[in-house]
Amino acid sequence: MWGQTWKASTAAAIAGAAILVASQAAHPTGQTFQPPTFYKEVLPILQKNCQSCHRPGQIAPFSLLTYESTRPWARSIRTKVESRQMPPWFADPHASEFSNNPSLTDGQIETIVKWVDGGAAAGDVTDAPPPVQWAENGWTVKPDHIIKGMEYPVPAHTPKDVIEWATYYVPTGLTQDTWVTSLEIKPSELSVTHHICVTFVEHNPAVKYNDLLWVDRRRDEAGVDLEDNGINNLEPPGSPRPRFVTSGGNNDGCYVPGKSFEDYRIFDAAKLVPANSDMRFQIHYTPAGKDRVDRPEVGLTIAKEPPRRTYITAGTSGPGHRKGFAIPPNDPNWSSPPAQATFTADAELVWMMPHMHVRGKDMTYVLEYPDGRKETILSVPRYDFNWQLGYNLAKPIKVPKGTKMTVYAHFDNSASNKFNPDPNRTVYMGTMTWEEMMFPFFSVVVDKGVDPRKVMKIVRGRQGDGA
Repeated sequence: MWGQTWKASTAAAIAGAAILVASQAAHPTGQTFQPPTFYKEVLPILQKNCQSCHRPGQIAPFSLLTYESTRPWARSIRTKVESRQMPPWFADPHASEFSNNPSLTDGQIETIVKWVDGGAAAGDVTDAPPPVQWAENGWTVKPDHIIKGMEYPVPAHTPKDVIEWATYYVPTGLTQDTWVTSLEIKPSELSVTHHICVTFVEHNPAVKYNDLLWVDRRRDEAGVDLEDNGINNLEPPGSPRPRFVTSGGNNDGCYVPGKSFEDYRIFDAAKLVPANSDMRFQIHYTPAGKDRVDRPEVGLTIAKEPPRRTYITAGTSGPGHRKGFAIPPNDPNWSSPPAQATFTADAELVWMMPHMHVRGKDMTYVLEYPDGRKETILSVPRYDFNWQLGYNLAKPIKVPKGTKMTVYAHFDNSASNKFNPDPNRTVYMGTMTWEEMMFPFFSVVVDKGVDPRKVMKIVRGRQGDGA
């Protein structure tokens, strides 16, 4: 018995020595491996790459501000970052470099995986970096001025789940010419907000504030528009036509899932809003099974001194009529007629945002310079309607007068598209999510003396308000 005990103990000692030697080989200092902890290694990653969405009042479904709010989601976080589903980012890195790319490095992903596999420990709270000082009430930055939209009751259900787009006007409250340096749209009810787009317009005494304008469009049993005018005629006949004051007829900003904030300061630019201008709200809500009331707000930061350049938000689209835009049933890779615009003044391109609906597959922006040279500046090979991201160029692209921008897009109307509500019907341009859009938005900066309404000309498609 004693001999057997001695043999067992000797074998255990040898095995233990082997483990120690192996450990010392992997860690020459003799220290055993310690998995990453939340406060020391993981929290800095979350602050830099995740918290802009994962905090109260934002689009993400849970907060990553604290260990207590993060720990229950540890395994899900591991899965999402290891598969590179999170943080969301869809631009092909071979086309351009973008300053707002939140993608994790291989090392950051490895840190999170090791943290979860090692037990997702909190660690020493004194190792934590200082918390990010996010603005209060869900703002990305603290606004200098807030414009309040009207309350909009969204019922739990409507016939065919249709709520038509609506438009209304409110005063900006800006009583003097103002250089706006950033704009953020903040709905109060994200679950029912398909989009909110806003535009600075000249005050029109004939416009009644907070008066909803919309058109009840003829629709079939599936809620599909029966009229061949795409996304035109969204306000009743005789409605006042606004005069846009910061561009030639585009939105100054939109909230869509994944995007709500535009910062002009990073390009040393701003938008000049004339005194006593109004703001036009264009809204689209979707029933979500519970009665909601949305109370949107628009937050502005304001320059103390005039900036060096003017920021212009622009956009175009594929053709709105059915002869030009009709996605055949069960087509997995339909190519839309491209959208085109020509620059009529020198500018610098700084931002782009593709917009399509649930059948959108990919979108590519191409510049053709006056000398004939072509350059792909944004390629989004895997568009995701749930994350409609804007892309800030790390270095603005100089666009000389005469340059043409052409944007191409493909749509998947097949059964293999899990978001497709009906692959067996032809799909046209329309306002509802189950209809389609092909809207490439973009922004440029120009010298202050350039009229923002005369910087580009739409060659093909339409210039307007799609979202």
